[in-house]
Amino acid sequence: MRPHCYYSNFLLASSNCFTTVVFNDLKYPPRFNGVTHINMGCSTCTTAKDGVVTGCQSKGGCSSGGCNRMNVYDWFADIPISFNENFNIVEVSFKKGARKGFYRNPSNFELHKGGLVVVEAAQGYDVGEVSLQGELVKSQMKKRKVTERDDTIRNILRVANEQDTNTIVDIRAKENETMVRARAISRSMNLEMKIGDIEFQGDNKKVTIFYTADDRVDFRELVKVYAKEFKVKIEMRQIGARQEAGRIGGIGTCGRELCCSTWLNDFKSVTTQTVRYQNLAINTDKLSGQCGRLKCCLNYELDTYNDALRNFPKHADRIDTEDGMAYLKKTEILKKQMWYEYDTQRGNFFKLDIQDVKELLFMNKSGKKPKSLDDFAIVEDVKVDESKHEDLVGQVTIATLEEKERKKRRNKNHNRNKKR
Repeated sequence: MRPHCYYSNFLLASSNCFTTVVFNDLKYPPRFNGVTHINMGCSTCTTAKDGVVTGCQSKGGCSSGGCNRMNVYDWFADIPISFNENFNIVEVSFKKGARKGFYRNPSNFELHKGGLVVVEAAQGYDVGEVSLQGELVKSQMKKRKVTERDDTIRNILRVANEQDTNTIVDIRAKENETMVRARAISRSMNLEMKIGDIEFQGDNKKVTIFYTADDRVDFRELVKVYAKEFKVKIEMRQIGARQEAGRIGGIGTCGRELCCSTWLNDFKSVTTQTVRYQNLAINTDKLSGQCGRLKCCLNYELDTYNDALRNFPKHADRIDTEDGMAYLKKTEILKKQMWYEYDTQRGNFFKLDIQDVKELLFMNKSGKKPKSLDDFAIVEDVKVDESKHEDLVGQVTIATLEEKERKKRRNKNHNRNKKR
């Protein structure tokens, strides 16, 4: 690991869960397919005062884009020679990691992760940051189904010089002001659209405006006004609500940065059926994310619940007994337990194991009725440690208080005699 980098906590991403581990001694954390998604500090975060890194206090939304937007750590970056010497494709990210692409290095420039490069664009050129190189790029290309002979892979023109760096800094500084002006113009034309983000090209000759809309929007007149106002080529690109949240960023209800703005690239559909499988109450306020859609994290444990549901009996809504008909009221999927209640005994629940439920259903199918669910119910003895409740209100006696006062006096006299 490079000693000049400061790392706080990293995000190990997988298809089902994510794990956060704090490490301060710069030890190597676990790997996931060779790539670890981490929170890297920006230039202001590395400015220490009295030995403490203060940071920019922007919670991942600073203008430098280095806090935590699709950042990755290349574990093979220190390997001098690639396993395939003819492989010269690198991964380049643009504008805080919201957009990435693969580019060839035909001139064999000496590149390193985090360095700025000038790459070809559809018209003109663009400036991006090298995010991956070497063998890990082949893994990412395989994941995105991109081959080495793909004609869409453009070339790296040169390593960014000081002029390119100053230009891209000036461009990023005026993007926020331009977005505010673009929103005001679209609102004045009464268009049913919301502009979420804009991105200038590295040569300052093109700007891409990302917007969301429920229906199709006729923005032909709007593009003419934008071109006259900003004096650059305008490209309008419609994105979904999840993509908008990923570009803007934010903090989720879990207290962490949004998954879509940190490590999540593929947005899988989340339906209400996913909520039902996990036996969750359908509450849109709690199940919706910042984008207004169902949270992507509802899919993380879905496979675990589906595997557990395979062992549950089917058509177990009711069990016929001699005491009456018992109906299913609650299911604890991970504990593999089912709760039943008689119509004549409201409020009296019977907790059964799924194996017992299968046995009872087999008896009903055979024409037999069990006497009662009491013989199969799980009874848990709750043991209360009374020693922990000695000082609770109502259990403290006057004798206990007097004994404490006597101990205080004895300790006070003992310390006084010891001083003498």
